[in-house]
Amino acid sequence: MKNIIEIKNLTKEYKKKIAIDNLSFEVKEGEILGLLGPNGSGKSTTMNCILSLLRYQQGKINILGKEMTPSSYELKKEIGVVFQDVAVFDELTVYENIDYFCGLYIKEKNMRIEMIQKAMQLVQIESYQDYYPKQLSGGLLRRLNIACGIAHQPKIIFLDEPTVAVDPQSRNNILDGIKTLRQNGATIIYTTHYMEEVEIICERVIILDKGKIIAKGTPDELKELAKIEEKVHVETTNLNPKYLEIIQQMANVEEVNYDHFILSIYYKKGQNNLTKLIAFLDAEKINYTKIFSERPTLNDVFLELTGKELRD
Repeated sequence: MKNIIEIKNLTKEYKKKIAIDNLSFEVKEGEILGLLGPNGSGKSTTMNCILSLLRYQQGKINILGKEMTPSSYELKKEIGVVFQDVAVFDELTVYENIDYFCGLYIKEKNMRIEMIQKAMQLVQIESYQDYYPKQLSGGLLRRLNIACGIAHQPKIIFLDEPTVAVDPQSRNNILDGIKTLRQNGATIIYTTHYMEEVEIICERVIILDKGKIIAKGTPDELKELAKIEEKVHVETTNLNPKYLEIIQQMANVEEVNYDHFILSIYYKKGQNNLTKLIAFLDAEKINYTKIFSERPTLNDVFLELTGKELRD
């Protein structure tokens, strides 16, 4: 696949504070790229620089083989943007909102009508076309926001936290719509704090922190970076704290904690960890109602790489 976006040596400073630090990466044509990072990592700044909404001190950004500048109007026609904050007009209906945003790029009316219908069908909002935004649920508003950003059928789509604060049904609808957009030939740059979504839809992931890339690869490649190899969870009540210290000293154990009647044990490596643990629990006559093992998730890797402390 050829590169559809190329960022080279991008640097952005705010009053001597470096927000993006000599950043370079590419986006392949037809892929869904997950751009991840904790709050303040530089995700939004990077996206705004790519879109020429922010000036930057140095670097070069090429889109579709051409340099991206604030006046690159022909390039901007090929880009769709769905920001985290819903941006629609309250005084316009669902249909009128989509028509307005599509009309910024598509002047021919009959073509626009067809595109609007396809956008509404994609997010399953066509039965609400005469509703006003204030009449819509949060999930429907998100879906309207997406339809407004993609109705002109752009080649490149930026999706910034499109599933924030929506119900599971709306989330599934949105994720299915994103997959369909990719199948139809769109290249998608996707930001989210929901790591399970990234595992579902993203072919490749870049993790930013402090304006730098700290990891990149497929979701499976990133999970290989985890310190832990296995997690075991045991449902048990009234566990004596002395057992936490004993388990912590067992072979291959990285971390142990007990919270809300769940004993969690994180293993660095090794085989038969679960078998040995069950033997220990039985020998000590520790009663448990459920026990299960799982491999590290992308969320585990994300927290290992970026830390568990709160970010502003």
